[in-house]
Amino acid sequence: MTDLAFKPALELAKLIKNREISPLELVEVYLERISRFNPQLGSYFTVTADLAIADAKAKTELLTTTTEIPPFFGVPISIKDLTPVAGIPCTYGNPALINNIPEYDSGVVMKIKQAGFTILGKTATCELGSYPYTEPTGFPPARNPWNLEYTPGGSSGGAASSVAAGLCAIAQGSDGGGSVRGPAACCGIVGIKPARGRITCAPVGEKLGGIATDGPLARTVSDAAAMLDIMSGYFPGDPYWLEPPQPSFLAATQTKISNLKIAFSTKIEPFGSADENCKTGVEKTVKLLAEMGHHIEEKCPDISNLVEPFKIVWQSAVATSGLPPEALQPLNRWLLSRTGTAGEYLQALGKMQVFSRQIIAFFNHFDILVLPVYLHSPIRVGQWSNLSPEEIFESIVHWVAPCPIANATGLPAIAIPVGFDNKGLPISVQLIGKPAAEFTLISLAAQLENMNPWIQHLPLMDNW
Repeated sequence: MTDLAFKPALELAKLIKNREISPLELVEVYLERISRFNPQLGSYFTVTADLAIADAKAKTELLTTTTEIPPFFGVPISIKDLTPVAGIPCTYGNPALINNIPEYDSGVVMKIKQAGFTILGKTATCELGSYPYTEPTGFPPARNPWNLEYTPGGSSGGAASSVAAGLCAIAQGSDGGGSVRGPAACCGIVGIKPARGRITCAPVGEKLGGIATDGPLARTVSDAAAMLDIMSGYFPGDPYWLEPPQPSFLAATQTKISNLKIAFSTKIEPFGSADENCKTGVEKTVKLLAEMGHHIEEKCPDISNLVEPFKIVWQSAVATSGLPPEALQPLNRWLLSRTGTAGEYLQALGKMQVFSRQIIAFFNHFDILVLPVYLHSPIRVGQWSNLSPEEIFESIVHWVAPCPIANATGLPAIAIPVGFDNKGLPISVQLIGKPAAEFTLISLAAQLENMNPWIQHLPLMDNW
């Protein structure tokens, strides 16, 4: 059962297609693990066991009558609890919304269902997706399967921990300031923040100037790439869109790209240098890239002018929830009180776009930028709970500083693991690419994965 739970999603899909395991048997493996480990981990807010079993039974029966099945037929997946799924509670990490049952699927969920996945439930998120850790009031905190004293990150913390702990085969997350890449880094898995316009925001509107997007979390680059193929695509009315890749993102994992110009840095101005663990991730990666023959140069765009306008755009998400101040956690209540006028928001959005153009111009000279994912290692669960909202906000801004570069500019980025620190926590790195250049990022990440495999590493959960 443990071997099955930690197999890549693509391998599980192949086992089902070859009738070596049934969708029902596989769902039962993951539901048993969720029952056993979720109480300690807090990865899921809602486990839809009855729906998952019914879906798996129907798919198992269908396998007896057809050979034409979608690519991830019967493979179990988790959905982040910021993403609507028809008939399943969507709390947005707020207990006031515990009975909020959407009547529709998001566009991404539609694509996930069409690909044949079986949904196991909704994963834990921080309130409204505002925090890089997952400790919302009214819910158990999400914990890191590598070390339960530490956070799995946020806001896709439950998604990342569910994958890392073998509580699903693959996960859907979302990233508005590092919320896929950060949890992937904390939990030692792969997370892709796609390029702006790659993934639909249907059927709702886009509210934050294109800084946020859905993205996959997976154990391998190939799984994440195949998931990105599934999630990608235009829905009528999308404010941004990109043409489908030719060939596929999965094909990128088998494509070797050489002679890239690669910049790197372990320092983000105006925030300063990363800690030793995060520096180690960058330095180890850069060494491997140099061995591959790529041209390496230590250089990074200055994001100083981007910080303040990005803060204003990002924090306005709290106001879009429509929740009253008394229903919010202290930090979100404070952020709501700081929300300015529509004019101030639009001014900040315009400034963010101007400074983003300057950062994108950096990629006229480089194909890839290698950065830490965060500026320091994961925090302990509850570490910032006694700080004031102002102190928490400034701590967050400093910690996640390398991530908003990709959100503000719309550039694609991928987080991949590279090793472990002395606390047993993963060390990771992020690669940021040119506009719409996920193919290059995925190709390079797959080469790094081949040179430094990580899939054989599993958290020691049976000792809990």
